[in-house]
Amino acid sequence: MAARTPHLDPTLILLVFVGGIVGTGARYAVSTSVAPTGGWPTATFVENLTGAFLLGLLLELLVRRGAETARGRRVRLGLGTGLLGGYTTFSTLALEVERLVVDGQAPLGLAYGLTSVVLGFGAALTGVVLGAHLHRRRAARHGRGDGS
Repeated sequence: MAARTPHLDPTLILLVFVGGIVGTGARYAVSTSVAPTGGWPTATFVENLTGAFLLGLLLELLVRRGAETARGRRVRLGLGTGLLGGYTTFSTLALEVERLVVDGQAPLGLAYGLTSVVLGFGAALTGVVLGAHLHRRRAARHGRGDGS
């Protein structure tokens, strides 16, 4: 019997689905508890920056483990694609930028959009750097000085 391709595997689809539900719930919790600050959409900003950091960290830790295993694929899809995909929201960022511009707050909208992208990249990079550091520390504790 031929192996099922990952995108058709019901277990992986379910992991993404459940992760998405949890991530969307977490985003809703942040969105309803963090108010805008001076017109700045603080909730979406926090969600996207923390999500970018966590995704960078997750993917770096997974890639440092070597070739992807079935377990690694489940973690990547459930937590990365599902949970963090549901938690972060580029569409809301785009809508908020558009609303700020249309409402006559173009400088704020453009600053929000640009800052979100630049700091989002920085947050993801920080997660990657932390993941690499944690991997090296773990390798050193287990007597592997090469960082693998």
